[in-house]
Amino acid sequence: MTSLSPLLTLESVSVRFGGLQALRDVSFDVSTGEIVGLIGPNGAGKTTAFNVACGFVRPTSGRVLLPAVGVTNPRATQLARAGVARTLQGVGLFPHATVLENVMAGGHIRPGGGFVGGLLGLPHAQRAERRLRHDAVAMLERLGVASFASSLPGAIPYGVAKKVSVARALMCDPSLLLLDEPASGLDEAELSDFASLIRNLRATMGVLLVEHNMEFVMPLVDRLVVLDFGQVIASGTPAEVRVHEAVIAAYLGVSE
Repeated sequence: MTSLSPLLTLESVSVRFGGLQALRDVSFDVSTGEIVGLIGPNGAGKTTAFNVACGFVRPTSGRVLLPAVGVTNPRATQLARAGVARTLQGVGLFPHATVLENVMAGGHIRPGGGFVGGLLGLPHAQRAERRLRHDAVAMLERLGVASFASSLPGAIPYGVAKKVSVARALMCDPSLLLLDEPASGLDEAELSDFASLIRNLRATMGVLLVEHNMEFVMPLVDRLVVLDFGQVIASGTPAEVRVHEAVIAAYLGVSE
């Protein structure tokens, strides 16, 4: 556990799917200004733990806390208003909407607009939409992909689409960002660029990522939580985890 006030806490979380024990007594937290990596071999339970944090899976026992907003066991639909944003594995963009429209969709929780208001042409809704469009363009510029604003997702490089998915998530101004396998499908140059992007986000939020690419995750994160057979077998800095005997046996395979 960290000395900072956590944004997210999993407290003794266990999950059963019928007769399968997917997680057993899993505890960890994420605080502002840190990047936490959730890793483990195939079938270790990291995706289930991530889905618990996202509100897609409910704990069988234990609890998920968002202490800053006083929410326990949040549902996925509550996350944005609680200051939590997530990306999906892959990119998850709307294929028939432009890049700009996809990013604007990330600001749907903002007050003052709304679908009905837009249809009716209400002045406050029109003003809200103009602000939203302006901010979405600014977000694309921040991530260096504004030149693709009018493109459809199917017409842009995969690495750009990854950034667009992050831009959409950031539109709700989160204090916590949850990233599902951000390194998947990226080449070496894109991996370096994406790692820099995630490091820069640390200045204003906490980041939790689930990842299997060890070369990507080891230099990036501040702490690692390692799962095996649904249990936490190690937790600490990358340097500490790298030499942990249980981790070497279960995940890394060899001692370095």
